[in-house]
Amino acid sequence: MKNHQTSMKSGAFRGGRSRLAMGAAAALAMAMASSSALADKTIAEFDGTKISIFGIIDVGLLYQSKDGANGKSKFSMETSGLRQTVLGFKGERDMGDGITAFFNLESHFDTNNGQLHGSGDAAGASVPQWRRQANVGIKGDWGSLTFGRQYGPALLAHIGTEPRAFKEQFSNLYAWAYNQYAATAGAVGTERNTNNDVGIFFSNAIQYRNTVGPVNFGVLWAVGGQEGSMDNNSAVAAGATYTGPVTLSASYQIIKDQGTGNNNVKHWGLGAAKGFGDFTFKINYLRAKNETRTGMNVSDVSGLGVGADWHWAERQTATVAYYHNKDHENTNDETRNVVLSNDFAWRPDTTVYVQAAFVDAGDAATIKTSIVAAGIPAVGKKTWLLNTGINFNF
Repeated sequence: MKNHQTSMKSGAFRGGRSRLAMGAAAALAMAMASSSALADKTIAEFDGTKISIFGIIDVGLLYQSKDGANGKSKFSMETSGLRQTVLGFKGERDMGDGITAFFNLESHFDTNNGQLHGSGDAAGASVPQWRRQANVGIKGDWGSLTFGRQYGPALLAHIGTEPRAFKEQFSNLYAWAYNQYAATAGAVGTERNTNNDVGIFFSNAIQYRNTVGPVNFGVLWAVGGQEGSMDNNSAVAAGATYTGPVTLSASYQIIKDQGTGNNNVKHWGLGAAKGFGDFTFKINYLRAKNETRTGMNVSDVSGLGVGADWHWAERQTATVAYYHNKDHENTNDETRNVVLSNDFAWRPDTTVYVQAAFVDAGDAATIKTSIVAAGIPAVGKKTWLLNTGINFNF
């Protein structure tokens, strides 16, 4: 398992950094809420067309008490501790008859070095300019249809129930992402899916979204593009969120093999959240099964997260979370994690954050059970990590 983890930290992971998932919540929210003042700034408007720009710049410092086999401490500058660093453009045009056409372009780069961030696309693919979004669509009272590279609906469904809202460091964003990477892009030859980027972004995709009463939902199909088959290399995903006295979330997605149409990845999730005054309690469960194209089980990972947010002052929110992730196919590929954090909203668009994690990693722990962006800090050891930084939105 150690060798497997090492192999996953190369190639598309760019220089050994296994940060493919890249915090979803903030940019996903911006993709859904174009009217938000923090989501975009209009830079041009003419003939019923509005062009907007938005972005996030996030950077901080990370200390960990142990790193790798030698067990020594490490201190580094890290991009995107709270949310990913992105630059995006979006546009809307009134088509009449209650129809609006729109487009989204969203890039992803690293603040600490200015480089485009690597992706979880299939082996051999170049680093995409618009890793997160490159799409066009139409919307109206009936919902929306989006065509092109885009966020999948499954992860969207759980933002309100994941204990840390899929924050970039120390959340089950990684249990989600890396359990949808190995049997597709990381496999050899046709044992892959070229439309899947860690189960978060999908290329060649068509998605329908709508809100009906208290339920917001989406369904997506990524077109396989393979000769003689509608199944090969395709992906399907669905997610829904109920917002009422409690918040409930559910998702399911299947990612199919390029050569055979086998369900290489089957992933589902359930979640719930409930507010009580200044507190919000959350629970989220994820399950990911990976197979080879012949149907042999590779991994079967469960990820349980429970936590609570405490809005203890006007601009302060503290969070405590516990994660237990385990691969039921691989003994000792397991982590237990405790996370404590505090976000200070200096302004509505600027947050200073501090977050600490305690990671107890099993003797065969791999990135599939990690909550740390760079993977398991030290296999078979207990590690403390402390990350502090600033998140700037525009």
